[in-house]
Amino acid sequence: MKITRIETVPVTVPVDRRVGKVENTKGFRFQSHLLMVFIHTDAEIEGVGEVTASPDWSGETSLGAKTLIDQHLAPRLIGEDPRRIRHCMDRLAKTFANPFAKAGLEMALFDILGKSLGTPVYQLLGGAVRAGLLPLRFAVMPVGPVESADVSRRMAQEGFRTIKLKVGHDPLEYDIERLRLVREAIGPDVRITVDANGGWSVNDAILAAPYLEEYGVLFVEQPVHRLDLEGLAEVRRRTRLPVMADESVFTVQDAVRCIQLRAADIISVYPGKNGGLLNTLTIAALAEAAGVHCAIGSNLEWDVGSAAMAHACAAISNICVERYAADIIGAMFHTERAIETPLITTPAHVNIPHGPGLGVIVNRQARGIAPG
Repeated sequence: MKITRIETVPVTVPVDRRVGKVENTKGFRFQSHLLMVFIHTDAEIEGVGEVTASPDWSGETSLGAKTLIDQHLAPRLIGEDPRRIRHCMDRLAKTFANPFAKAGLEMALFDILGKSLGTPVYQLLGGAVRAGLLPLRFAVMPVGPVESADVSRRMAQEGFRTIKLKVGHDPLEYDIERLRLVREAIGPDVRITVDANGGWSVNDAILAAPYLEEYGVLFVEQPVHRLDLEGLAEVRRRTRLPVMADESVFTVQDAVRCIQLRAADIISVYPGKNGGLLNTLTIAALAEAAGVHCAIGSNLEWDVGSAAMAHACAAISNICVERYAADIIGAMFHTERAIETPLITTPAHVNIPHGPGLGVIVNRQARGIAPG
């Protein structure tokens, strides 16, 4: 089998954050500018992937990824056997960074391999260690305290057992008041996590910790700047609350340094950020060997990217979705679907696809994903 053509299609998809009308978005997007990737073969097996571009977060854009793939990455893969996934990804390795672009190609390669063998991607990753539904955590963007409490209450009533509260965009006192009202609104049995997206200083994170403990926060995600791993380690040393590294760990090398510095109790992993499922596997294995948990994160993937994340959860035991829930939230927040069978059919949970490859069938008429 040989790769004959690689097709890239930019797509814009609306996002509904479920928080009502918002005047100050504080950097949160209400449209996703994505790139769909289709790898064609001489065996008439087509693989699909997704580039979840977010310039403020990863530095990648959908149009930039299209140019990179069309002009630089795709030519290195034409004529290669798509089932030799490691070989193909090695062909792309000398191009620096751009993890989401590379992950989109790798998703399509895994999709082809799974389809050629008639087996789901999670079997290719070592087989399922969990089956059925994956519990989700609902992310509340930094709206006002009362609005945050209202949406958290509503989501708890819809079945969410974990609420993720975005912090770090306002003064610390404001965040603490939001946290207090959210805890009052959802009661003691629904879990809360907080995600500062690197918005706190080391001192603010240490000052916040007693309040986070008081209100029963499960863990604090990326409290300090992504480049300040030493600061992240300092927060972990000075607080009792578990600390998650997200933006600080993109690559396998980032994970090694995070583990060496003992900077985190939990590492957030997912294929897009890590540059593909193979790297996610490696990071999760390194973390497990060091006694560090992993959790599945998100860059608000659409349906194909979300399916790849679900396969990672199915196959990697150290992605502890039972304890931390999953951030596979794009399947819920995007208002239009790319696939024929939705990933979410049960409130607050995402399905693991069981069909061959990624297990999803893309509707090429959806949102202008017309055949090329």
